[in-house]
Amino acid sequence: MSNMMRAPETKVAMADMPNGDLRETHAAMADFLSTFEAYKATNETRLAEMERRSTDVLTQEKLSRIDAALDAQQAKLDVLATKARRPALEGPRSVVQALASREHGAAFDAYVRHGEAGGLKALEGKALAAGTGADGGFLVPYEAEAEIGRRLAALSPIRALATVRTISAGMLRKPFMTSGPVAGWAAETAARPQTTAPVLAELNFPAMELYAQPAATQALLDDAQVNVEEWLAEEVDVAFAAQESAAFVNGDGVACPRGFLTHDTVAEGEWNWGKLGHVASGAAGDFATTDPGDALLELVYALKAGYRHNATFLMNRRTQSATRKLKDENGNYLWAPPAVAGQGASLMGFPLVECEDMPDMAADSCAIAFGDMRRFYMVVDRAGVNVLRDPFSAKPYVLFYTTRRVGGGVQDFDAAKLMKFSAA
Repeated sequence: MSNMMRAPETKVAMADMPNGDLRETHAAMADFLSTFEAYKATNETRLAEMERRSTDVLTQEKLSRIDAALDAQQAKLDVLATKARRPALEGPRSVVQALASREHGAAFDAYVRHGEAGGLKALEGKALAAGTGADGGFLVPYEAEAEIGRRLAALSPIRALATVRTISAGMLRKPFMTSGPVAGWAAETAARPQTTAPVLAELNFPAMELYAQPAATQALLDDAQVNVEEWLAEEVDVAFAAQESAAFVNGDGVACPRGFLTHDTVAEGEWNWGKLGHVASGAAGDFATTDPGDALLELVYALKAGYRHNATFLMNRRTQSATRKLKDENGNYLWAPPAVAGQGASLMGFPLVECEDMPDMAADSCAIAFGDMRRFYMVVDRAGVNVLRDPFSAKPYVLFYTTRRVGGGVQDFDAAKLMKFSAA
């Protein structure tokens, strides 16, 4: 198996990080790299014991403990990197937009804190953009909506990788060619038969309603030091991100986006549009015992060169744990830790993104995806986040029924391939 390592290109700037956070990040990164060295040493011991056919259960337990520690340290690094990337709320660029946004923000603040809807209703009368009287709620200010979108991109692995489109209607329709126009060579005086026209089809991405319902005490809302827009963004981002990620991978398309793993899969040699191609791992529910990394190499080269340049591995942490043990023919580990804090691990030189909604390694499961996710999957956001204040249903708490409309689906079935954990 050839070694095709290449250096990941993505880096995170930490110049604006406070000194305390920067020191904590550097310390966490040093711990992570030290733990990986211990992991490699323990794994070498395990492999030597396997060759002697005298495997020590204590070595396997130690390897599992170090593996769990690597996952925990990686999660800590991810949290610190997300914190460093998180920008402050910022307003629109033009003066007119800034003034309008400030007015909307003040009216929204009064609504959230005290239930005073008069200001938002007045804005609704002036411009049909601030309120949504049909369902009794109001749109959050632009800054809060943008902040929710940024936080979701940091928390949702598929959203961070996919193409994201914002629409004002309830559905995005995207045409594509199932077959192109026929062309050919002809001599100078030869007849030129009429060519067939391209055949067009249409992909539909409807936006489905996603909701969360954070609660607050009136004392919290009365505190003038609390930025209610930022508080709302913090409360809903994790809930939205968890639901989105699950739907983008496994959603059935009924009242939610359609996940890419719900499409039919076929062996790569039999691939056709509308299905996802897969390659076999070499063993049911596991990698092959001989040259296990060859299946990953086959997966990489199943992808066309135009997609491979920006390709990413996608798997959950348990599958990533299994890939950490794999080596090439020169004894080099295929999995590599991040080079800097805020960067992800890599596999065979390609970025590796952890997504807990991917299935575990099991017989016939497609536990690894590899491809250009930006060209493979599309996320559709309907503009606007709506909030309805409810001080009655859960006294003494105030509930905020928050909704946004999100859709998603595969837009290019050739842009990603799957690894199926089967013998063939």
